[in-house]
Amino acid sequence: MAELEKGSKKLLNAWAFYDWANSVYTLTIASTVFPIFYGTLNFIDGNKVNAFGFEIKNTALISFVTAFAFLVVAISSPILSGIADYLGNKKMFMKFFCYLGSLGCIGLYWFSLDTIYLSLLFYFFGLLGFWGSLVFYNSYLPDIAYVEQQDKISAKGFSFGYIGSVLLLLINLAMVMKPEWFGFDIGTTQEDKDAASILAMRSTFITVGLWWIIFSQYSFYYLPKGVKTGNKVKRHVIFNGIKSLKEVWKNLAHNIQLKRFLSAFFVYSMAVQTIMLVATYFGEQEIAWGEEGDKTMGLIVSILIIQIVAVIGAVLTSRSSAKFGNIKTLIVINMMWMLLCFYGYFIETPLQFYITAGCVGFVMGGIQSLSRSTYSKFLPETVDTTSYFSFYDVAEKIGIVIGMLIFGVIDQITGSMRNSILFLFVFFLIGIILLFKVPKDIVDENLQQ
Repeated sequence: MAELEKGSKKLLNAWAFYDWANSVYTLTIASTVFPIFYGTLNFIDGNKVNAFGFEIKNTALISFVTAFAFLVVAISSPILSGIADYLGNKKMFMKFFCYLGSLGCIGLYWFSLDTIYLSLLFYFFGLLGFWGSLVFYNSYLPDIAYVEQQDKISAKGFSFGYIGSVLLLLINLAMVMKPEWFGFDIGTTQEDKDAASILAMRSTFITVGLWWIIFSQYSFYYLPKGVKTGNKVKRHVIFNGIKSLKEVWKNLAHNIQLKRFLSAFFVYSMAVQTIMLVATYFGEQEIAWGEEGDKTMGLIVSILIIQIVAVIGAVLTSRSSAKFGNIKTLIVINMMWMLLCFYGYFIETPLQFYITAGCVGFVMGGIQSLSRSTYSKFLPETVDTTSYFSFYDVAEKIGIVIGMLIFGVIDQITGSMRNSILFLFVFFLIGIILLFKVPKDIVDENLQQ
């Protein structure tokens, strides 16, 4: 099949559709069903587990494993990106991580405290696959879209992801709340019904893996392999990615707006991603839901609110950036995030959590899609887009590692995630200060062309 032309509608839609395929991981595994399922396990004293020779708070353990996964992505992505650029076949690596993550999700069906290390390995593979594939997925943006198309198609990708993931979550919700509809034996006692719901939760992890694999095929069919080079892998190529990152770092000295934007992005993304990764765990432990069934329904409804509002937020943010500029819009969004951290420290009731979820949804999609497209617009003219986006992703992942470690340590020491959430306020404040330092005249000139 002949490769589609850059900027063509079919190519842009094929790229954006990968969000439809992989976003089910972030919703069901990272944000909703898995955190709820994880909370049903028989932990020591209600919230502790023996692992790696220590008695660790369950949410802190997940934070530490998550941080380690992001550390692996941060280290491996520049190496693999260098190989991908050398071969001119970034799609091969994107496929590898897609399938690794999908199989990791399926493996969560067997998650158990009795096999905690194997269980955490499946969780680790899911994280590694999702975020590893995004390194190559994001790097396609300047390859498939012209500058004037990038804000819109970036937002469209996130919108596809929100819609697709909500659709599967509704199915998963029905599985958990009405397991008998899907052939699960609910028995006659409440204990039997709870067991059926937990088995249904495990089964949702399989649906995520299959959804991810199946729907990604549309994107893989139309996306080009990459910039053709005709090269073959040689031993020295292994470290090409590291060399490429060094070159990107050197080039930042000649691109002041990109350098200052990256500094701000590194700081505020650290907080954004940490909150998104721990939000459901926070709701599961810190909110007074009442009955166990109310908690399950409440948490899923909260995530649905986030996803639905996020579609609106991504679209409005794209329009706002076109009118007021990318940097000004990002400053306002960061201010909203900062206020949410402060408010989040005090919330206790389900209604307060729902309100917070709606606000988080509004700013979540906007800050992700606009950050990605702003970075893409700041890039110099180059065919080496994978290395530049690898640098972007490495900055993001290292930030997440720091954020999750800080969150986990504060949670472990104080015994409350509220203190960890409040501390993230500082990162948004610093991010705002750094965004104000991005040269406004250069930004306006570049982003309005």
